[in-house]
Amino acid sequence: MAEIQLSVGSIVALPKSSLEKLLANLLKMGYQVMGPQIQDGAIVYKPLNSIAELPKGYISEQEAGTYHLVYSGTRRYFDVTPGAQSWKQFFFPPFTELASFSRDSHGYWQIEEKEPDLTPLALFGVFPCDLAAIQVQDKIFLREEWKDPLYWSRRQSAFIIAIDCLHPCGTGFCASMGTGPKANPGFDLRLTELDDVFLLEIGSEAGRMVMDGVAVLPTSAFWLQAAQKALEEASMKMGRSLPNQQELPDLLLNNLDAQQWDDVAKRCMSCASCTLVCPTCFCWDARDSATLNGQTAGRERVWDSCFNPDYSYIVGGNSRPNVRSRYRQWLTHKFGSWYSQFGTSGCVGCGRCITWCPARIDVTVELNAIRQEVQS
Repeated sequence: MAEIQLSVGSIVALPKSSLEKLLANLLKMGYQVMGPQIQDGAIVYKPLNSIAELPKGYISEQEAGTYHLVYSGTRRYFDVTPGAQSWKQFFFPPFTELASFSRDSHGYWQIEEKEPDLTPLALFGVFPCDLAAIQVQDKIFLREEWKDPLYWSRRQSAFIIAIDCLHPCGTGFCASMGTGPKANPGFDLRLTELDDVFLLEIGSEAGRMVMDGVAVLPTSAFWLQAAQKALEEASMKMGRSLPNQQELPDLLLNNLDAQQWDDVAKRCMSCASCTLVCPTCFCWDARDSATLNGQTAGRERVWDSCFNPDYSYIVGGNSRPNVRSRYRQWLTHKFGSWYSQFGTSGCVGCGRCITWCPARIDVTVELNAIRQEVQS
């Protein structure tokens, strides 16, 4: 194949046979590559050592409260949309050991802080909504006045291969949120999968370096038009939509006594599933433990949720003592006060909270119901 000079911003065609070389380059450069794979009937993210491990030929069928994989037999690697897991687990793990303590021979406590793992990560196949979610989490953990050291230690060297979402799931609404189906900037490489090739855009110098020795082709007008048509069709095939999202902060924060809060509280089980699958939720708790002999102890950081009754417990009682108040807190924060806090919505339209809600509560339905109640 012809030698093509690549630079940041270049768009080329990547034959699918070259995908293995791209992965090999990442591994050779010392990245721990994580990619989507099938496990226990769902898509999970775990170490990727061969392109054959990708979920080629699979699609996912999702609706409120339901999810299952179906083998379609196509030659595409990325028709299947994400499952319950998100990439947030690699920068903000659900469990992190912060420090351990032990008594020395004189009975004094010795502190051993845990050193962060600095192995660079490569995230292979990040959908646009999840790329947007990573950028939302950056605003939370990498603020100007303070950077979370654990998040920063993994995030700063991460390599991201984004994949445009041409087969959106039934519960997604990323087109409404401006986070898909085409990936926004923030990637090192961006792929758009067609039947026989990927269109590949180089988004960073690191992305250009990884392409060393990878066989590519010049893009044709046919491939470019096919990709554009596929993206337009994907926008029209979204399973959900959320119009007028700019109105949501005022709508929610000015209607805290709406009757719809009582209605949803009767259905919500306060199970925290929505917050655990959400790629942007960031609540956590520090937890201490000690052995029975009193010689060792530890401190760890764990994910928490505003749906957990203990989360809002303060001296004197619980500030959110019932399901109504906890659901209202979650929804008004996600679509309302998050804007003033971080300058963006707390939702990227991935649809996970709808898919994985055992009560089949749909945030787009709840938000529209509040709007209709207020306007009636």
